[in-house]
Amino acid sequence: MKLINCVTGFFRTRNNDKLTYKKIKKQVEKFADLISAPLNSLPTYGYSRDMAHPHIEIDRLGRLHYVVIERGHENKRLTTKDLDELLYWIFDSITFSMASGYELKNRIENQDSRRLLFTKQEELLGIINPLWKNKNQIKNQRILEKYSFDDLALLRATYCRQLRKQGLNESEINKLAYEKYPENKK
Repeated sequence: MKLINCVTGFFRTRNNDKLTYKKIKKQVEKFADLISAPLNSLPTYGYSRDMAHPHIEIDRLGRLHYVVIERGHENKRLTTKDLDELLYWIFDSITFSMASGYELKNRIENQDSRRLLFTKQEELLGIINPLWKNKNQIKNQRILEKYSFDDLALLRATYCRQLRKQGLNESEINKLAYEKYPENKK
């Protein structure tokens, strides 16, 4: 049995073979190698490490589950029958973590950190699958429609802390901070 990367970007198995943890793990490791993902960021298979580390489950009906458990409580469970969707969820998380680390090391002062983070994550996903890059771009665009880039947010927050130490009330702090460091216009 061999996993096949179809032209459309979707994954299937030959002869409708049943997916196993070993087969999924092999595909995940192949993609992780493409983007030099840290091995400790890869999920576990069939068991939880807890501590918000994702794991993969396959139920008796062949459904694939992406699960995150923290302190014994399930925080996230995504279910699909589509291997491509499962792989996207896995690498959405992995590339977000990698992009966050990249942004932190390459932070640009007075720039919304998401500018660099989103770009890096899209780049990493695009190395694995161009459709995943597009999917992530759409997700990021939806985020920005609600919460647009705010390049002065860090300066504003630092200024607010200074004003709090001076004993000003919150409404005065906000007024002064937004006068000095206005929000970006949409």
